[in-house]
Amino acid sequence: MNPRADLVVVGAGIVGLAHAVEAADRGLRVVVLDRDDRAVGASIRNFGHICLTAQHGDALTYGLAARERWLRLAAKAGFWLSEAGTVVAARAEDEVAVLAEFAAQRGDQVRLLDAAGVRAHLPVVSPEVVGGAWLPLDLRVDPREAVPAVAAWLAEHGVEFRWRTTVTGVESGAVHTTRGTVTADRVVVAVGHDIDRLLPDVADAAGVQRCLLRMMQVSTPDSVTFAPAVLSGLSMLRYAGLSACPSAEAVRQRLTRTDPELLEVAMNLMFTQRPDGDLVIGDTHRYGTTHDPFDDEPTGDLVLRETARLLGVDRLAVRARWRGVYAAAERAEFLIAQPSPEVRVVSVTSGIGMTTAFGLAPTVLDSLGAS
Repeated sequence: MNPRADLVVVGAGIVGLAHAVEAADRGLRVVVLDRDDRAVGASIRNFGHICLTAQHGDALTYGLAARERWLRLAAKAGFWLSEAGTVVAARAEDEVAVLAEFAAQRGDQVRLLDAAGVRAHLPVVSPEVVGGAWLPLDLRVDPREAVPAVAAWLAEHGVEFRWRTTVTGVESGAVHTTRGTVTADRVVVAVGHDIDRLLPDVADAAGVQRCLLRMMQVSTPDSVTFAPAVLSGLSMLRYAGLSACPSAEAVRQRLTRTDPELLEVAMNLMFTQRPDGDLVIGDTHRYGTTHDPFDDEPTGDLVLRETARLLGVDRLAVRARWRGVYAAAERAEFLIAQPSPEVRVVSVTSGIGMTTAFGLAPTVLDSLGAS
């Protein structure tokens, strides 16, 4: 029989892995359980964008802390990481006004750009662009490489992974699975939007839903290189640091008049470039506890149309399409629940797990007295 673990982490997505990394750094014996044989959920279906600058409050604090951990882990675990930051491309004067307000608040975290400055960062971009900003602290990784690399590095450094092991129940001191019971001093449940499958009362109390995204991988026009991640005026309505600027309301009102269909699908128009050269583009947002399995083409067409417009090209060739799904809750960006003294249920309920998880994990483990 295996000895009792200091910490069991349920879920091997980025939030679970962040807690495993922090616990291992503290010298704890860690066991990670996951129902699949590798991470296949939100942690690998995203842009790989460590979008910390556009956050606010706790999310900004966690993001800044996570940045340092990402840099260290990339060096240790050997995965690709870019420090090229983010460019926010503004195509209207009200969007430029938002960025000016944001820069006044954040100082060196935001570098304002004129139209020529945006084009110096982005080799292909719409002639509609009138200005923008560069966010130099933001990072990029390839989530399809980075997430398994972190898991492999943890396994090499003493963390035990039990893949294809479904958790059926959690209580103080024990985690029950389809392969038997694992005993532990402390437990972190990090199963994202599937909290309602395991702990429905916790999910109901927090108002957890599933946010469904439409995303694609497309070939890059002219095979150029985009070093930074790219956000747009629609992103100013999605990220708390930007949306809190007074001018953001003018952006929303203009889009309500001119492009209401984009607000109806809650589009955050953005893209990143994968190491293989293709672009990951998106995304739209739809909320519910259970989603129909049918994807409508008009929504995907909107994503393609608006990305092509942002790039100033006629069309984009699609290489892959997928659904992203993450936990969402209106009441808070982070769920940290305590169903019992030795158990924490943790979820990033705002779609910024890659950005914040490594900063969030120390707070959770501190609350468990795990040192």
